[in-house]
Amino acid sequence: MSDTDRYISPLSERYASKEMQHIFSEDKKFQTWRRLWIALAETEKELGLDIRDEQIDELKAHKDDINYEVARAREKEVRHDVMSHVYAYGQQCPKAAGIIHLGATSCYVGDNTDMILMDEALGLVQRKLVNVIEKLARFAEEYKALPTLAFTHFQPAQPTTVGKRASLWLQDFLMDLSDLEYVKGSLKLLGSKGTTGTQASFLELFNGDQEKVRQVDKKIAEKMGFTSCVAVSGQTYSRKTDTRVVNILAGIAATAHKMSNDIRLLQHLKEVEEPFEKSQIGSSAMAYKRNPMRSERIASLARYVIVDALNPAITSALQWFERTLDDSANKRLSVPEAFLATDGILDLVLNVTDGLVVYPKVIEKHLMAELPFMATENIMMDCVKKGGNRQEFHEEIRKLSMQAGEHVKKEGKDNDLLDLIAADPLFDMTKEELSERMDPKSFTGRSETQVEEFLQAEVRPVLEKYEKLLGMHAEINV
Repeated sequence: MSDTDRYISPLSERYASKEMQHIFSEDKKFQTWRRLWIALAETEKELGLDIRDEQIDELKAHKDDINYEVARAREKEVRHDVMSHVYAYGQQCPKAAGIIHLGATSCYVGDNTDMILMDEALGLVQRKLVNVIEKLARFAEEYKALPTLAFTHFQPAQPTTVGKRASLWLQDFLMDLSDLEYVKGSLKLLGSKGTTGTQASFLELFNGDQEKVRQVDKKIAEKMGFTSCVAVSGQTYSRKTDTRVVNILAGIAATAHKMSNDIRLLQHLKEVEEPFEKSQIGSSAMAYKRNPMRSERIASLARYVIVDALNPAITSALQWFERTLDDSANKRLSVPEAFLATDGILDLVLNVTDGLVVYPKVIEKHLMAELPFMATENIMMDCVKKGGNRQEFHEEIRKLSMQAGEHVKKEGKDNDLLDLIAADPLFDMTKEELSERMDPKSFTGRSETQVEEFLQAEVRPVLEKYEKLLGMHAEINV
């Protein structure tokens, strides 16, 4: 079969990085299995079992050169992936064949490898997430004082600033990072627990020596770069762990989706645009179009991850007693694909935030078209200070606002509310006096200061903590 006559996942062909794909590759998986078998053999030798150095040396000599054809042929016969690879490894290591997988069950390599791969994949997600935060922080800092029309219900509302709006996206990504740090920091290996989690086989191997059995888990965790193994388990680690991990990815996806939606709406308004390359085609039919394809792809992949998070949750809920195998096929799909899709999302977010284009003149035009309505409260207060009746001014401004609104919506005219107020003798204000009250910065409240305080107090400590991870740029495949 060729690459063109069978299904190939778009996650690997179009979206996920080579780095994330490698983490969930067959090479990485089966090389990790062999590292775990070496760690087990070393540990058992250190604790007194009759295992020779030459056997361990033989295992180490073949830890990376997986004889796939032998393993695949064997699996067709025995229908068991772990035992097929035990057999294949033994073919390469005849002296050590009898001590490979000694005392262990399949989950020793399967579950411990899954935990190792998830931990490494979370590290890559963490690195990309930190760089997204850094790029958004730069954007928020640059545009912290640029007034823009804010929206509630996508209806014009009290102005904010472009940087303040970006700080809302940034805050959500910071929460995602905090959640990721907590879950990643709590991951533990399964260790060597045996078929139902009782370690009975190891207790037999070590002639009932409880301390040596305890040391098995401790030593394997250290050799594999973990601080500890879970204290109790059935045959597998709790599938709730997968739920927690994928929920982190779903949270990142939700944040990215929200940001991408905002950018898509802003691009429709021609206020902010995602990067658009010189030779990029926006539409096959309409040559003038500049579609927000990156943001749309973020939203599309994000929905996939959010829905995929149901898989580990349901799997966790439906496990029977010490284990059932209905988790296996689902895990093989749901966990790697959640990581691959999230990786693709973060590359797109990195690309978009690295090149967001802002159009201040369009932003100002939209803001000034609505600002007279928003300025009426201040105008009314100024008139009251001169000795007028607040209720009279309120009623008159209400009528004039309705009239100006009709001019805009029914007749397609510009907002002429200031002209109407200036012509009304009740207010006794000239157009020039009214225009002086139209400085957009006077309507954005503490937006600029909030951004400065937020960046200083919450963002910069994170960027200082992860300074060595910064400097990433992402190129998208298509």
